[in-house]
Amino acid sequence: MTGLVFSTARTMFLPLAVIACTVGATSQAHAEAGDYSALQTIMNLISPPPADNPVTAAQMQGPYPLLPNPAGYNDGFSPGAYYQWQTIKLAPSTGAVCGNGSQYKFFVNRVPNTRNTIIYMEGGGACWDYASCSGQTGIRGARNPNGIPDDYMSLLNPASSLVSPFVVRAHPWSSVKTQNWNMVYVPYCTGDVYSGDRVAVYNDPTGQNNPLVFHHNGARNTRAVLAWLKNKLPRPTQMLSTGCSAGGIGSLNSYATVRRDMAPTYGYLINDSGPSFSAPVGGNPAQYPSVPLHTQIRSAWGLDQGPMPYLASVLPGFDSNNFGSIYAALSSKVPNDRLGHTHFWQDLNYSSYSYERFFPEIVNAPNQAAKEALIHAKWATDTERLRQTLNTLSNFGGYFPQFRALNESHCTTIVDFNHGDIQERSLELSHFIASVLNGSGAVLDASEASDAADRAKPANPIYELIESLL
Repeated sequence: MTGLVFSTARTMFLPLAVIACTVGATSQAHAEAGDYSALQTIMNLISPPPADNPVTAAQMQGPYPLLPNPAGYNDGFSPGAYYQWQTIKLAPSTGAVCGNGSQYKFFVNRVPNTRNTIIYMEGGGACWDYASCSGQTGIRGARNPNGIPDDYMSLLNPASSLVSPFVVRAHPWSSVKTQNWNMVYVPYCTGDVYSGDRVAVYNDPTGQNNPLVFHHNGARNTRAVLAWLKNKLPRPTQMLSTGCSAGGIGSLNSYATVRRDMAPTYGYLINDSGPSFSAPVGGNPAQYPSVPLHTQIRSAWGLDQGPMPYLASVLPGFDSNNFGSIYAALSSKVPNDRLGHTHFWQDLNYSSYSYERFFPEIVNAPNQAAKEALIHAKWATDTERLRQTLNTLSNFGGYFPQFRALNESHCTTIVDFNHGDIQERSLELSHFIASVLNGSGAVLDASEASDAADRAKPANPIYELIESLL
């Protein structure tokens, strides 16, 4: 995920062969809206293009303002350091902070040949009590409870390709046009699917440890990242917002404001395995299985006190009493954008977060097989309702394969785009991604009825190796 590094001072002395290689790669690729010409690419190597959509005074006011780093703050960014991951540090005055109160950081990998940009939101669970937010063994919790190291992206290497082909420049098996774009990697450290705004104090139920102070600060972190991007990089012509799991629902929940503030000419969303299921306040859990989870996180993350009313104010049609209303609201708000949602019917990860700790029959199931059957039944109820909703939205497609022998059938776009196929229709996951990013007309809708063909596939040694490391 690293490559040539061009600093402004050194670029003037680049060998002609290096420049020719860079320009050659640009000219050989299919020209995309937002790509610079070969001549402009060379000029960008010498003088990196500045931001042209900066934060305005009005955007720095009101609820959830865009608050850039103060003038002169050393954020770690080098405008001409192309093709490498740069650690971007946000000042406390931006409102950004990790769950443990440490500094929030994110990562940028810039290219000289295009304005187009992918914003990738990292996955990694969720938390809403002492056990899950402290990283207690045996409880599904949230990623990075102790904050983000400066060298986080290098720590992901050499396994960086496990994240997603979307953010790997030269992926060995899967190709997608975002591999040639500016990449923004937004790490996850607040346990609130990038949506919360509350400092919680969780008491240790055993009384053996001090109370845990945890900053569910995802909403303000996302706003601070946007402020930085607007002040440091050119406005994207094409922009994809995506992520897996917590990052998937994070990209969904933030898309209306990300799209508004980044102002791309063409906007795309792919929510991978982070569904926001219908769960009306006061609804019957037998009919809406996500009601208990949503009730819990509304309180724990402070959603009703700020984030959801704010989203409702900028997204007509979104009902803050039912998070599942966001799909139709987004479809209506950005009718010319292409939007997609995908997850596996046999997901046992996000589904376990959604139901495992909330239903006595699951908690008290006699064995693991019985527990999984109960979880899958509730997941099927929620998924079928979402599938039907997406079928009515021409610019918001749904893609639901059955099973992949990796990561509990969780996240279709991690590691590679393989084995997210729907054999009944001779479809691959790449067809769905292409429908979102390159298609016209209605975005592809597809769902697989049986998992028999998926389970009959021969063992994949790469997946088996990954599973042994998890």
